[in-house]
Amino acid sequence: MAKAATFHCVVITPERTVLACDATFAAFPAHDGEIGILPNRAPLVCKLGIGVMRIETPAEKHQLFIDGGFAQMVDNRLTILTEQARKPSEVESATAAKALTEAKAMQITDDTSFEEKSKALRRAQTQLKLATKA
Repeated sequence: MAKAATFHCVVITPERTVLACDATFAAFPAHDGEIGILPNRAPLVCKLGIGVMRIETPAEKHQLFIDGGFAQMVDNRLTILTEQARKPSEVESATAAKALTEAKAMQITDDTSFEEKSKALRRAQTQLKLATKA
């Protein structure tokens, strides 16, 4: 059987390398929508958003919560630099539910507070969704 075409995928936070593997497909939240990556993709640099990153390897599938940062694809190497990346097993549904309640209670007084509330809601909703699937 022919070997599947792959690219190297690495997800890095300031504290640690969360994932490093050879992948056949990856999809991540960009600031303006989701981007999918296949082997031999043209070079790309983009700003990340908040959401779930999906990675498929020849053997298994992974999901990670991603919270902003940058993505770079060059020479069959996808690098994700993010402030926060968590596996579903690292997300507690009770903590995510509490964060969602706190985000909903945030007051909006100006454009900045509206943006902060929107981000807090996206973070909490995404983590809660990921935790309930785990």
